[in-house]
Amino acid sequence: MATKDRIGVIGSGLGGLAAACTLAARGYDVVLFEKSPWLGGKAAELHESGFRFDMGPTILTIPNVLRKVFSEAGQNLDDYVELVRLDPQWRCFFTDGNVLDLVGNVDAMSQNLEAFAPGSAAGYRNFLKLSERLNRISDQHFFWKSIGGIKDMIDFKAGFSPQIMSDVMSMRMGHSVAGTVRKFVPDARVAQMLDHFTQYVGSSPYGSPAVLCGIAHMQTEGGVWYPMGGIRAVPDALVKLAEELGVELRPGVGIKRILTNGAGDTVTGVETDTGERVPLAAIVSNADSVRTHRELVSSAAPRAVSRFEKRRGYEPACSGVVLYLGLNRMYDHLLHHDFVFSRDPHEEFDFIYNKGEPAPDPTCYLASTSRTEPATAPPGGDALYVLVHTPYLRPHHDWKRMLPEYRKVIIEKLKTTGQMPDIESRIVYESTLTPQDIHDRYRVLNGAIYGLASHGKFFGAFKPANRSPDLKGLYLAGGAAHPGPGMPMVLMSGWIAADTLDQDRAAPRVKPRATEYATA
Repeated sequence: MATKDRIGVIGSGLGGLAAACTLAARGYDVVLFEKSPWLGGKAAELHESGFRFDMGPTILTIPNVLRKVFSEAGQNLDDYVELVRLDPQWRCFFTDGNVLDLVGNVDAMSQNLEAFAPGSAAGYRNFLKLSERLNRISDQHFFWKSIGGIKDMIDFKAGFSPQIMSDVMSMRMGHSVAGTVRKFVPDARVAQMLDHFTQYVGSSPYGSPAVLCGIAHMQTEGGVWYPMGGIRAVPDALVKLAEELGVELRPGVGIKRILTNGAGDTVTGVETDTGERVPLAAIVSNADSVRTHRELVSSAAPRAVSRFEKRRGYEPACSGVVLYLGLNRMYDHLLHHDFVFSRDPHEEFDFIYNKGEPAPDPTCYLASTSRTEPATAPPGGDALYVLVHTPYLRPHHDWKRMLPEYRKVIIEKLKTTGQMPDIESRIVYESTLTPQDIHDRYRVLNGAIYGLASHGKFFGAFKPANRSPDLKGLYLAGGAAHPGPGMPMVLMSGWIAADTLDQDRAAPRVKPRATEYATA
């Protein structure tokens, strides 16, 4: 077998691992390159002083996307990962001292809302009906295929059927998530809770298109899950599957550039940081799509990069500060997932997304894992993960200088709205991650946690397509490619990149498929 018939995957984040496993299951010879010494990208973990923290993502939704990857190989996800369903899904703390739990059962949630904010139940039900329809439209026209814009969603040459026209109208193009939420739910606190479904994609609900309201149905219907062993159990399971399928895994091997033919229009391989040249038939890049073009493609295919840059603007999504707090005593009033909300969401999002500065009164997301998995902390303690969204890196941001003061803001927020006045006395271990750390550690665009922002009321949901229209043989996965950020979407991006490459017959198969793959 000639090595030029292989498929290369750049980056071992969840999208890269999903692509590698899917391709190997379909009979391709796959080699995966990862610059870091660990595999799994942001889904890393921190062990220290008896505490164990997920360093990156902490919420798993839509587990069927992950199941689909394992089904490619004829395997059952449950044989690799133990998933525990969490309900209530979130606990919400508001500045007025009130607390509201988000539960999956619509009837139970409606009753909770009616008691919390009389008159909200009917609006919530109607919002979920819209959300369900938006999710159906996304599943039919947007998910599971390479999409770079609305022309890829809808076959305009075939004309508009009444159903397609109805679907397009239902997408509420020109409307924002925040405006749509408030049309159904006037109570400011309930609206603030529903706004935060868009935080999975790291964007402002005031600037994100209304179609993203479909996320609410995805979570309500599919649930919120915790993999025992932490989110790290997911990449560990994918790595195990990849090894079983014969993927060559090369951690500690970075890619210097993507190689092309003389015309600069077709990939031919990669050059590693050490100068090794690896011939390849096709490449799936799970690296940030913008940095892939600017740093890996630019020297060999400048025209492809020029076309990529002219296609749209590429605004990074938000970044964040993470505090990893080892507590000697857990708080009984917390759930596994919690939101400690800001006093004014409009002010908060204006600072983060418009002014480009940390919000003076931020929302804090908490993951309190030891109540579900006691092994994450010493007996009686808790491994408390605290994430506060911040702007992506600006040239004047110096987080070594900014962090001490902003830590005070975060801790004060936990003391007051979070109802943890004695938290500092309980901290026995502490570590942090700043936007600069995220930028350096994961090589993302300007420290953005979630790839590219989903801003734009008409076309904000669109990301670069998984099949590059500019460079033959290049496919894109990850949060900065279609369908966007968040664990299930990133896993889906890897599957789409692999499926599209397979449809294109971009490389020869070297063995039979592991099994007939499941359809979307």
